Amino acid sequence: MATEKQITDLIPHRSPFLWVDRITSFEDEGIITTEKLINADLDLFKGHYPDNPIMPGVLLCEIIFQTGALLIAKMVLADNGLQKNVPVITRIERAKFKRPVHPGDTAVVKVVLKEIVSAVYFLKGTLKVGGKTAVQVGFSCALIKSLEDE
Repeated sequence: MATEKQITDLIPHRSPFLWVDRITSFEDEGIITTEKLINADLDLFKGHYPDNPIMPGVLLCEIIFQTGALLIAKMVLADNGLQKNVPVITRIERAKFKRPVHPGDTAVVKVVLKEIVSAVYFLKGTLKVGGKTAVQVGFSCALIKSLEDE
């Protein structure tokens, strides 16, 4: 299992916008699984349905997207050594929200690489809570040059 430092060594996201707690599995053929505990003390729950707190769908997608970024980073590191590019979302499609996610839930995310075309990675992600699908989304990421390298 990867620690927060191992995660932040792979992707540019940092607290308070780091939405992955741990990598639970990685397969070289393009599959990764991560987890995120949805903490009840997040400030966003004070305003997002305070009487019935629900994790915003856009942030559930962000958990999936960061998991995809980790998959890409691990694949690039395996192929090329140190990564100098930053993954950015280029397309979001077919997002389906099937059930709400609440404070105290643990999101289990699986992202699968579907295809690579040039420097664009096409992926599909699923976020589950309690073994039941909460979110599914197709998305793509491109690797762009880091600002540090300009």
